[in-house]
Amino acid sequence: MEVVEGCRLPVLRRNQENEDEWPLAEILSVKDISGRKVFYVHYIDFNKRLDEWVTPERLDLKKIQFPKKEAKTPTKNGLPGSRPNSPERELKKTLDLSLHSSAAGIGKTIPTPGLPYLAASASLQRVPVDKLPDRTNSIENVTKNLLSKRKLEAVSLATQCSPVTPAAAAPEIPTPVYAQQNGSARRPMPQVAGRKRKANCLGTDEDSQDSSDGIPSAPRMTGSLVSDRSHDDIVTRMKNIECIELGRHRLKPWYFSPYPQELTSLPVLYLCEFCLKYLKSLKCLQRHLTKCNLRHPPGNEIYRKGTISFFEIDGRKNKNYSQNLCLLAKCFLDHKTLYYDTDPFLFYVMTEYDCKGFHIVGYFSKEKESTEDYNVACILTLPPYQRRGYGKLLIEFSYELSKVEGKTGTPEKPLSDLGLLSYRSYWSQTILEILMELKSENGERPQITINEISELTSIKKEDVISTLQYLNLINYYKGQYILTLSEDIVEGHEKAMMKRHLRIDSKCLHFTPKDWSKRGKW
Repeated sequence: MEVVEGCRLPVLRRNQENEDEWPLAEILSVKDISGRKVFYVHYIDFNKRLDEWVTPERLDLKKIQFPKKEAKTPTKNGLPGSRPNSPERELKKTLDLSLHSSAAGIGKTIPTPGLPYLAASASLQRVPVDKLPDRTNSIENVTKNLLSKRKLEAVSLATQCSPVTPAAAAPEIPTPVYAQQNGSARRPMPQVAGRKRKANCLGTDEDSQDSSDGIPSAPRMTGSLVSDRSHDDIVTRMKNIECIELGRHRLKPWYFSPYPQELTSLPVLYLCEFCLKYLKSLKCLQRHLTKCNLRHPPGNEIYRKGTISFFEIDGRKNKNYSQNLCLLAKCFLDHKTLYYDTDPFLFYVMTEYDCKGFHIVGYFSKEKESTEDYNVACILTLPPYQRRGYGKLLIEFSYELSKVEGKTGTPEKPLSDLGLLSYRSYWSQTILEILMELKSENGERPQITINEISELTSIKKEDVISTLQYLNLINYYKGQYILTLSEDIVEGHEKAMMKRHLRIDSKCLHFTPKDWSKRGKW
């Protein structure tokens, strides 16, 4: 029985608990090493960074699934090209019909249920876990119902989101929010007109990483670093670099990176840790270090506190460094693609200082001009520095820049699995920090709006809403929205903040934002 590319079968691997397991895997490549076959496998439903070369002893040949042969294209009257309808073609037809019908209806008034704006204001209270209000009408449950209805009924994207049942009327302004305390009614809050939002503003599916309802859209060709996964081939699905030596660290890449082909067969790829130039041998690296004058990333140092520094690097002025940084980052980022045109980007490199120089810890990039309020394009903490708080420090620094610019920002989607965890954790801690600092006035419950949270933190409103939903803080209770902080959430937040030692000090930031729209060229 010959195992070929495309076969699927269980493969033995060790999990995090150091226990044996047999997940299903796909054979991506086969090669001979000294007369013995080895197989490059991708574990189905696992992240690609776990892909590896395995020996035949780890394959369960009893449950092998051979790749299905593609059916030949049926012919009609001896002419090729006519084939039966597939689900994809049916979907395309349906989309074409719906687009045609919508175009035909331009100018007609289509009645849509009016929905008040989500959480224009909310009151805050702390209650024990066993006294939480009934969540049967909570925003999360009804949001799921609304989202499922939108898939069945072609509801306009401009329709607003709300946890309440849609009424026949279409009010533009939400009803007053009342709060009750000790049985006495408070005066209504002033009405806040809410801006219309896209229908996916409440999407909790991976924090709305997909911008469309299941239909992939082509990535933007200017600025965006989002990878178009439809053009993946077997070459880019396989790791091509065995090991990277960067300063005193040796890194094992997770993903494919388009380094020159002649370097992919080397057991170790050597990088200068200051200019990130790649070299094929240790001797070449030593010779390069005698000529390399850099002891820190090129560009301007805009932040320093203790041993931590941030450098701002223009992708046009320092093109070689920026391209080398992108090549290194691609080894650990799967959801972004590499653009050799780095002119539209700024790179913010975080370093740690010692007697030998400024050593790169991580970085993030951002577009000089973003039409979609992105304040991060790519973000990476190098593996030797992960799980030490540097990821949150990078995220916090990106929002500190947004505060200086007077804008709200959001990271470019999709986020990697680790990136999503880091952002969710940062958003949760930052918003809870704001809520717990609120003080009641005249014995009444403190109140805050979504807009105020967004302005205080520079976190985009959609991210604020999704975080509040993720934490299950929003409840619809006695005709008003309330943010309920349980004792468990408060205790968990306090423990997390005690572990978070690294913080950005705005007094140490020396940064003047530039208006790139007024410049003829970056």
